[in-house]
Amino acid sequence: MDRHCFGIRPAAVVTVLVFLGCLPCSVASSAVKHSGGHSGHGSHRQVEFSIRSLQSGAWSNPQTWNLKRVPKDGDRVLVTAGTRVEYDVQEPQVIRLLQVAGTLRFSREKDTLLNVGILKVQESDQCSEDGFACDFDAGETDGELQAVPDGSVATLDVGLPHDPIPAGRTARIRLHYLEGFNRDDAPAIACCSARMELHGSPLPRTWVKLGTDAKAKDQSVTLNADVAGWSVGDSIIVTATDWQGGGSSFRAGARSHRTPQTEERRISAIDGRTLTLDQPLKFNHAGSGEFRGEVALLTRNVVIESADPAGVRGHTVYHRSSSGGISYAQFAHLGKEGVLGRYPIHFHLVGDTMRGSSVRGVAVVDSHNRWVTIHNTNHLVVRDCVGYQSVGHGYFLEDGTEVGNLLAGNLGVQSYFGPRLKNLALPFDDNAGAAFWWANGRNTLAGNVGVENDQYAFRYDMKKSSQFDPALPLQNADGTQTVVDVRTIPIWKFEANEAHTNFAGMVVAANGDHQPDAPIEDQRMLEAIRAVDWTGPDAKHPHVIRNFTVWNAHYAFRPQSPSMLMDGLRIDRTEYGVYRPAFDNHEYRNVHLSRVGSEPFNRGMDDASAQVGRFTVDGLKLEGMRNDGQYHPLIHMTDNALGAGADAHFRNVSVVGCDPRRPVFNRGGSTRVDPFVKEGVPYFIHNHFGPGRHAKLVSTKAADLYGDGSGFRAEPPLTGDESRLAEVANIEFPRLLDPTDDLPPATLITDVRSQGENLIVSGATHDNGDVAGILVNGLPAKASMSPMPSQEQTVTGIVHWQIILPRPANGTLVAVASDAAGNVEPRGHRLSLTRAGHNSRAQGHGSGND
Repeated sequence: MDRHCFGIRPAAVVTVLVFLGCLPCSVASSAVKHSGGHSGHGSHRQVEFSIRSLQSGAWSNPQTWNLKRVPKDGDRVLVTAGTRVEYDVQEPQVIRLLQVAGTLRFSREKDTLLNVGILKVQESDQCSEDGFACDFDAGETDGELQAVPDGSVATLDVGLPHDPIPAGRTARIRLHYLEGFNRDDAPAIACCSARMELHGSPLPRTWVKLGTDAKAKDQSVTLNADVAGWSVGDSIIVTATDWQGGGSSFRAGARSHRTPQTEERRISAIDGRTLTLDQPLKFNHAGSGEFRGEVALLTRNVVIESADPAGVRGHTVYHRSSSGGISYAQFAHLGKEGVLGRYPIHFHLVGDTMRGSSVRGVAVVDSHNRWVTIHNTNHLVVRDCVGYQSVGHGYFLEDGTEVGNLLAGNLGVQSYFGPRLKNLALPFDDNAGAAFWWANGRNTLAGNVGVENDQYAFRYDMKKSSQFDPALPLQNADGTQTVVDVRTIPIWKFEANEAHTNFAGMVVAANGDHQPDAPIEDQRMLEAIRAVDWTGPDAKHPHVIRNFTVWNAHYAFRPQSPSMLMDGLRIDRTEYGVYRPAFDNHEYRNVHLSRVGSEPFNRGMDDASAQVGRFTVDGLKLEGMRNDGQYHPLIHMTDNALGAGADAHFRNVSVVGCDPRRPVFNRGGSTRVDPFVKEGVPYFIHNHFGPGRHAKLVSTKAADLYGDGSGFRAEPPLTGDESRLAEVANIEFPRLLDPTDDLPPATLITDVRSQGENLIVSGATHDNGDVAGILVNGLPAKASMSPMPSQEQTVTGIVHWQIILPRPANGTLVAVASDAAGNVEPRGHRLSLTRAGHNSRAQGHGSGND
């Protein structure tokens, strides 16, 4: 950043050493174990800088360099602390190592190209050809600096938030693997407790919905919104909307391959909201009505890419106490397949030191290992990004300690089955291909869409096993840490997300994958089910899933945890709807299922046909269920009550346009399971016969219920061949959950700019309820619920705010929020403007809490 924009001066004066010899560069002497299980660094031979900056100036000016020449092929280059070099060339020669200890600024007046092997941003005279670890004289542990460095801040400036690489210019960094590098570490860009800014020309929208249907052989698409900044020649994708069945991968060259229907094209003309394409489409793409595909822009004018996508790929990483951010850049052909920690965009063990930093409007294309990885890092913003093609999960929160992160308005397309990575922090992660994968519920996911992923659009997963204890140290709102069984942390905010054309829409897994999924001998079945540890959130703090839409998938939604609230669940054209649920304090509200196959609303634990507790459904519309060939019921009844009082309650149920040969309630499943306990599960339809007159439905196999003398009878199509009903009274519709909001919002300062003697401070606040207000240095900020740019919708509890205030005399900004429940952040975001670059959001991005 420009430290003078706040009157900030370096804490120490750097003396420029004037000599023409080589500056020695230390090496990693032995393998170092990474924190978090990441693979070791390896050792490297002694190297030396071959050239360094002598003074500030243009890269192309020989006078900038100590050898009075510009850097050339094979050089190891040091941009010396205290110097500012303007990168102003398109250089085809490959710099072997470039270490930025001063400032390297990419030109805004010229197209630029940097070919490099390893690029490190760190305020240090120590270095190595390690593409992951940092190099400091002291104060580091496992390659991570434990204290914020004093003095000037090493800065890589490839555009700033308010001074980006302008439209019409391109800045490109191309990463090369060179002989002698460690293939698992290099090529790479690593930001080591320094500042790295990568910002292209802003785009109001990076992806939008189709506005009309696009048919095979069409050579144009019409969008539902304007797309300023998209240009002729840009690359786009039109997402698939036709599910082809599961069991194989969309990845080209996979052993079992299915043809993807997401299509990549270039724009040849733009007329308002209509894009003419360079080639006709091969497939139909739904663009009208309730369910529509997307069109996403892949092109950006800042590009980080691997030079040899078919060879050794590169990666990037931010380390602890770094600053900066990324916006409107493309990360192409990055990620090392099968290597832990080597991802296109990686925040590694950052903790809260980069609070408020953003990844916004980025396109990550053709990754061999994730799109964006947030590892042991809190309070980031990942927004309006496009992920397209990833081996393994895409947007990935790695080890279950991450809290307070905001992922909003992102699109994830084609995450593939990937290899199980060695030394995973969470050993149960099979890397099966989820667009969004996370393991701690105290993060916000809103307005995101997952499309055509090999396995899941969304997967939340946390388990306990002999190999893993889920009791982990988590950061509290006051900055302290507490060891908590992460399985008890509820999904804090999951709202207005969408999944289509995937194998599965969403899984909420809390040891649920260990349940039996096929009938076995009665006693063994009972023992196996009761051996499952169903630890999860409690009734006051349930998982909350709001306004979730799933269409065109094999199965839609697997709620495999106790204490869950699903409000606004929309499912269309899937084989299975609510699938393999772990019924225990589940509340379903405003559920609409249409055109679902054999199992629209499944029995407890599927083929185990068992439930531990109770569930309620208030507002259920079943629509357009056709004959599935076997006349499966619309609602499959659970046979076995494993807990006292296990039952099911429905009200406000409507059945519209369904095949009358399919009963609404019946024993069901592909295989009917004879009861293996004496207690059956009663189902109640409240007010079915009129106010206060309820229907009680039971299985004819439930001897304890069917023979209780209630006069059960058949009433098709409400009942089927093995279900009966009777009229009952005096049954209350139970309230199973009592959601209590006792956590404060999370506030992030995302932008600080000078305006004369004042500051313009902007930020974001997210909460699981409604945000009541934001104070910055005690003054109220103006907040707005701005819509997700790509979907033109608002999400409650996510606000963007701004305030103009005098420059604080103590050089510190403090932003805190309160919510409608009366919770106030005890700490909020404290941002120091007095440090030399660290913890300051000058020009838009900085880092962390004091």
